[in-house]
Amino acid sequence: MAKKLEVRNLTISFRTNNGAVHAVRDVSFDLEEGETLAIAGESGSGKSVTNRAIMGILAGNAVVEGGEIIYDGKDLLKIPEEEFHTLRGHKLSMVFQDPLSALNPIMRIGKQLTEAMILNNKERRADGRKRFNHMLAELEKNMTAAGVTDAKAECEEFNRFTVVAVKLENTWKTAQENAISMLDGIEETENALLRKDKRKIRETCLKLVSTGKTVRNEWLIREDDSAFNALLDEVKRYGVQRVADQANTSVEDSLKVTLDKLRGRLKEVTEPETEQPNFFRIGYLVSHGGTADPKTESVESINARARKSLDEGFMISFLKDVEKALAHSAAEAKQAKAHAVDVLRQELPTFSAKELDKSKCTASAKKAADAVENAIDRLALDKDNRAYVFRSSMGYSIDRYFYGLRRNPKEQSRFNRDTVKFNKLTAKGKFAPSVVPLNLVDTDKSREDLNSIMNGMIQHFEQDETAATDLNEQAVRLVDWLKDRASEYAYHLTKGMARHRAIELMKEVGIPEPEKRYHQYPFEFSGGMRQRIVIAIALSANPDILICDEPTTALDVTIQAQILELINNLKKERNLSVIFITHDLGVVANMADKIAIMYAGKIVEYGTADDVFYDPRHPYTWALLSSMPDLETKEKLSAIPGTPPDMILPPKGDAFAQRNQFALQIDFEEQPPAFEISPTHWAATWLLHPNAPKVEPPAIVTERIQRMLAASKEREESKDATAAVQLEKQTLPLGDEQTEGGDQA
Repeated sequence: MAKKLEVRNLTISFRTNNGAVHAVRDVSFDLEEGETLAIAGESGSGKSVTNRAIMGILAGNAVVEGGEIIYDGKDLLKIPEEEFHTLRGHKLSMVFQDPLSALNPIMRIGKQLTEAMILNNKERRADGRKRFNHMLAELEKNMTAAGVTDAKAECEEFNRFTVVAVKLENTWKTAQENAISMLDGIEETENALLRKDKRKIRETCLKLVSTGKTVRNEWLIREDDSAFNALLDEVKRYGVQRVADQANTSVEDSLKVTLDKLRGRLKEVTEPETEQPNFFRIGYLVSHGGTADPKTESVESINARARKSLDEGFMISFLKDVEKALAHSAAEAKQAKAHAVDVLRQELPTFSAKELDKSKCTASAKKAADAVENAIDRLALDKDNRAYVFRSSMGYSIDRYFYGLRRNPKEQSRFNRDTVKFNKLTAKGKFAPSVVPLNLVDTDKSREDLNSIMNGMIQHFEQDETAATDLNEQAVRLVDWLKDRASEYAYHLTKGMARHRAIELMKEVGIPEPEKRYHQYPFEFSGGMRQRIVIAIALSANPDILICDEPTTALDVTIQAQILELINNLKKERNLSVIFITHDLGVVANMADKIAIMYAGKIVEYGTADDVFYDPRHPYTWALLSSMPDLETKEKLSAIPGTPPDMILPPKGDAFAQRNQFALQIDFEEQPPAFEISPTHWAATWLLHPNAPKVEPPAIVTERIQRMLAASKEREESKDATAAVQLEKQTLPLGDEQTEGGDQA
């Protein structure tokens, strides 16, 4: 699976009057496409801070001391807020613990849903245009370099007919969306008829007629549209005339019949069973003087004729030239990587000197970054994230190092003065304010980071594991990518369609009577329903990554199960990548693919769900499992003794040592490294050291694991038995199966 998100060595602290709170310490993990990563731990373990950093919504007193969060070739810790607008709520969405914190209490639910969609559509359009233009310019440059003589003309032609195509498609989509909106309007009119609300009847009838004008699109109403127009004229008559004066049973019945006919006609065009127009092909045909009239020719025939025109007139030769550009770009990138490795090795000694010089470091980093960025294959759709963020990573580490050199002496001096003052006052028996702990920048780590980034880049380029794929396949994929970006910048979401999508989203997340609920305020919803609305808002832009920050904590157990099932189903249907934050391991037992156990700002155990539940190795994981209630555990649940450490002064050794009944002497002296248990599983505990004494998990944990394994085996055997019966039925010879009466079937 492809990596959607990479978090590397993330370190975050918060400045307070009492000193820096070290909330996240050297956290690293990957999030794969379509998987759920659960991050579990007690309150204050750093779970939420980590994920708020991903969303770019850290508090004002937060200081990112190191690390990277890489998404789509960008380090999210170093991009400006303006650039985050194209990601937050669009590509990255979050569901908060308290739904009221994400909802406006004085704004109707429908407005909050549609507002999110319309704002995201605006950002998507701007982003689509920018990316389309950038990639087409790169394509033209590489086609020219590959020897394509008319590269500029070809790219201009592609741009020209693509714009025509997306405008045609957008007009058609708008007409279809308005037809869908009219179906909602018909329902409103019928509801007004039931209530005998004459003003509302007149209002909705006029709205239907107004919307109906945009539905008259040749690709939607393909045959003679006089019947459709006649229905609209009938509706208009009820709207223009005062219904109050003519409202009687026969008139109402007549309007109901007209609305029913109009509904049937609209359903024909919104749910067509015939082939859809391929506007990318048709755009080329029309832009070259061809005709495409769906009223005189079938859409299937137009699509076939348009494809022939596009292939013969442009696309076959264009794809061959795109292949040349791709081959040239890849070859140039490969050669540039070899040069970049030489430059990196040449500049590496600058960062290994006994004393670093800022001007030399900055100059060396610039040379290295220029070489690395020249080695990026700009036509590759799968970004080389490490290369894209190399410059910002080097710049950050250099700034951090020299900032520490300037600040550390001042901080040490401040600490010494405050300590002397404190000692004098306490010696006289007077009250003395507590001394803010010493907070020095770790310049040694910054130096290590600089060398690690340089060496890591060298190793990355030397391996050069770029998979060799078919050039024609790459060319088609690149053209499809350009078409998608063009559709993004051409598509304008209408208010009517936003309303329809909002109602559909409300249905998807399980809100009953969404048409009615659409007009209600948050206080009219229960806690579970409010959380469903927040999930709907988070999904409104169809994001890549959904972060769920303890979304079930404030809900009762029954509603918790429903919300968890909902998130699990949405993940599968939409191929979402999910980060699920929780303090209760039981919540994620049936939905997590991987689990990271966090304590005192660090990940102490990481593995697949099976690894963590069936083979836990860290004492803190044992403690979490021991305190997890279920219906079958006979032993008394054990609470975790003590309290989490004060993160203003993090413990010298293992942060969990003070609360760990299995702690060794070394746990109080030195932090344990990550010991690999399997390729998918590791834990940071000295108990995994080869010389450590053998320690078994608590009885409640081992008993629970055995019970879970037995239940899992029983489920698998049941599945196998069911599959065997089904297979036997499928392979049963004809004539051998007996009916209940004993006769052959």
